[in-house]
Amino acid sequence: MKKALLRIFCSAAAWLAAGAVWVQDGFPAKPIRMISPFPAGGSVDLVARLIAAKLPEFIGQQVVVENRSGASGNIGTEAVARAAPDGYTVLVNTIPFVANQFLYSKLPYDPLNDFIPLMQISASPSLLAVHPSVPARSVKELIALAKSRPGELNYGSAGPATNPHIAGELFNLLGKVNIQAVHFKGGGPAIIAAISGEVGILFTNFAETSEFARAGRLRALGVSGTTRMPTLPDVPTIAETLPGYEFTTWHGMWLPKNTPRTIVALLNDRLRKTMAAPDQQKRFRDRGLDVIASSPEEFAAFVQSEHRKWGRVIKERGMKAE
Repeated sequence: MKKALLRIFCSAAAWLAAGAVWVQDGFPAKPIRMISPFPAGGSVDLVARLIAAKLPEFIGQQVVVENRSGASGNIGTEAVARAAPDGYTVLVNTIPFVANQFLYSKLPYDPLNDFIPLMQISASPSLLAVHPSVPARSVKELIALAKSRPGELNYGSAGPATNPHIAGELFNLLGKVNIQAVHFKGGGPAIIAAISGEVGILFTNFAETSEFARAGRLRALGVSGTTRMPTLPDVPTIAETLPGYEFTTWHGMWLPKNTPRTIVALLNDRLRKTMAAPDQQKRFRDRGLDVIASSPEEFAAFVQSEHRKWGRVIKERGMKAE
């Protein structure tokens, strides 16, 4: 019993000492840079800016979002991999973080070994929507239309290997159709192209598209998650027509490898407080984003499972980004 108490005391003393280091070093003593590796207007940028607006209340420093887009997120992601492991540079990313390794012949970083998972922030289904000129009012009708016009229909993508591209190719794979991807430089331009009729079909984050669907500028056909969304209750899930289809966009944060464990723990704690704030919960909920706010360990396990999952899909579909 005495030995057990001694171990507990020593463990507590170690954490207190770590806390003393935080105070002594004054972390954070300057603004934190949050890199979004995609253009403004997409879901990653949205999540980053929602966090950057609230986190300073709990961390005592400004948080600056920096969009470093290009190469399906690879440019901004590499910048974080090469950054100093001091807690002042954080990456916000989504599925391309784990998928790009299978889409590019060579990456300038290793997604599983060059980063420390910090937190899974949120998750949200995507929405399959079409321009009103597309003669399909259901997923079933869209599949039939695509089969009758093989290779003629197109969908807007935020770029090779991005979430809309992967969601569209999963639809092609399971629906046994061949809808062509048209790649744009980000989710925002892809949405604009769909609204204008430049492309007919769109697979994009629910938060980005639902308002246009409610306004009638796009026609919502299906939700990519396992359940219908309360804000669009009449829109069925894609899986109700295409069994097995499920695509959920998730958003996570990483730090460069070798970041001290004390800094990882501190940032995760402050992020948990940020995401638990009632006004922050409402901001995410209003945009169709489910707050997750995981531990680093939970997020690390999740990233490993997503890496395996999308690796299989990409190989089966024969997808390449180059």
